Amino acid sequence: MIKKFFVVALVLMMVLSACAAPEAKAEVPEVCGTDSFGCAVFSKEDPIKVGYAGPLAGDYAAYGQDQVNAMLLAIKDAGDILGWTIEMVAEDDGASAEGGAAVANKMVSDPLFVAIAGPAFSGDSAAAIPIFEKAGIPMMSPSATNPELTAKDSKVFNRNAFTDVDQAVAASAYLFDTAGVRKIAVLHDGGDYGQGIANGVSANFTAAGGEVVAFEAITAGEADYSAVLAAVASNSPEAIYYGGYNAEASVLVNQMKQAGLENVIFFAGDGIYGTDFLTKAGENGEGALCTTMVPPASEARIKFDEAFVAAYGVEPGTITAYTWGSYDALAVLLHVIEQVAIVSGDTLYIPRGALVDAVRNVEDFQGVAGTISCQSNGECNASGPIIYNVKDGDWVVVD
Repeated sequence: MIKKFFVVALVLMMVLSACAAPEAKAEVPEVCGTDSFGCAVFSKEDPIKVGYAGPLAGDYAAYGQDQVNAMLLAIKDAGDILGWTIEMVAEDDGASAEGGAAVANKMVSDPLFVAIAGPAFSGDSAAAIPIFEKAGIPMMSPSATNPELTAKDSKVFNRNAFTDVDQAVAASAYLFDTAGVRKIAVLHDGGDYGQGIANGVSANFTAAGGEVVAFEAITAGEADYSAVLAAVASNSPEAIYYGGYNAEASVLVNQMKQAGLENVIFFAGDGIYGTDFLTKAGENGEGALCTTMVPPASEARIKFDEAFVAAYGVEPGTITAYTWGSYDALAVLLHVIEQVAIVSGDTLYIPRGALVDAVRNVEDFQGVAGTISCQSNGECNASGPIIYNVKDGDWVVVD
């Protein structure tokens, strides 16, 4: 009797099981089959990886650390994306083309990596673009300013920094119209950024009616530029414009006096802005000018400034001019990632091609440095260059 009861019960259970509604199964979104780059797929335990590439060691380490710090605040403010955590992947590319390519190859090999707020410099960006292009990884550089970067017909490269064309126009106009300079010497470090902006200043200043009495390249990383400065001095310039970064700029201003150039104006691009130049140049840096990306005051900037000081104990913009733009670069990427991401069951999908397109079509994103809207070529800048000079050992806005 007991045996018969168990048989009946077993049959009944099988019948009820057969009649029960089948358990809903999560499906892969249709877009993952049609997207040109497919989907990045995340289980519940997987983080969404976003990145930065730039100098994190050596002479330019301050640039990288400042930018990473700002980006970590962007991740903190974003929280998560549809329940998935965000992981920052920061890699040292040495601010070089070789490093840029190596880091890009490393990043695209990770299936959980979806976007990069960088690279930081123009040379590493140029080398990285083809690699990220092939993988369908969108880029948003806060500081790579070479105009040629958005002339490569890249679908993935974008920047929220102004270009060196903008800097060259502003610097040339100030020197010729405001300072009344008619003869300048132009120096550069031979890099994509330095030589590019130097060419722009030379062309604009000449077009305005001024004379470029010398155009010389220096070798980056050296401690003595006295020979170059002596040659420049023989041409009696009223100003020197330098295309390059703070390490070499500080050496130049420290050696100008011994070359008889102590009364000559020194002007450079945004690459020299920050405390590093002030520290290394000391009193010799007084009066030096540069164009910067420091944004105008706003409620959003004040809130960010307070959070940055609370987190790191230093005012944003103290180390570099890229603090605010770096926050915005990653913040806008995280915003767009959330827009295109799809959750199905316990899995999150990010269509890579759709993400590339969505970043390129960003409109009216409110960042701490201003409103970001991307043009069809990837130019997404929120504000143009502002001219600063060194006064009493600090950078101040030129009236």
